[in-house]
Amino acid sequence: MHFARRMAQSRFGKVLMILAMVALVTSCASLAFAQEAEKAAPQQSWFAWFIECSGLIGLIILICSIYFIATVARMFVELRMQTAMPPEIIAQCEAMLEQRDFKGIFNVVKEDDSFFSRVLVTGITELPNGLSEAREAMERLGEMLQTDMERKISIMAVLGTVGPMIGLLGTLSGMISSFGATARSAGQQIKSDQVAKGISEALLLTFEGVGLSLPAIFFFSFFRNRILQIVVTTMTRADEFLRHFAQAARAKPGPAAAPAARAKV
Repeated sequence: MHFARRMAQSRFGKVLMILAMVALVTSCASLAFAQEAEKAAPQQSWFAWFIECSGLIGLIILICSIYFIATVARMFVELRMQTAMPPEIIAQCEAMLEQRDFKGIFNVVKEDDSFFSRVLVTGITELPNGLSEAREAMERLGEMLQTDMERKISIMAVLGTVGPMIGLLGTLSGMISSFGATARSAGQQIKSDQVAKGISEALLLTFEGVGLSLPAIFFFSFFRNRILQIVVTTMTRADEFLRHFAQAARAKPGPAAAPAARAKV
């Protein structure tokens, strides 16, 4: 009896050992298969993840960014001192003023479309009514031209304000997606990939919105200061030239002394 019990225990121990070995081999094989499957599964590229997370809101931010870059490049070309006050035009007008060629000066500035020429041609046209009236007309036109230049850069202020709001819309969309996946789980196991996707979408779109806003605000302030500098410098130079023009016109004797400003366009 005792011998039979020992045999049964020995057989039971062998069975347990065999089952343990089978379980160990099965676990190792399953782990190896899972690792191979993970290696074989293609990992999503960074660019594909960026496009997927950005979505429609990211596309809107991208379009605004392209328009912003194009506007900045155009303003760097247009808002220059050489464009507002061309050196060749000033040199030509000064040479004609020394020769007292008033009609030639009027024709040169009339055909040019720069800030300096447009202001000066207005002053010369109003000069027969008096120097003070001519200077007031120049100031009024200068304010109009300044307003027009500031209107061109106003879109940068708009983008600087709207950019974070668009990013905030993406933040809300991503957070709703994350918490919506959690709420729909209904006590089941939460899918971490869905939650992480919503959070990454929220953070990425917030970053894109702020990334558009900061340069827009900076360049708006930069070009606004440049406009003020251009306007002050050009108006001062045009006023100085107009005063020299009026003095030279009054000093010229005879009927030919009438300035070219009297010529009707």
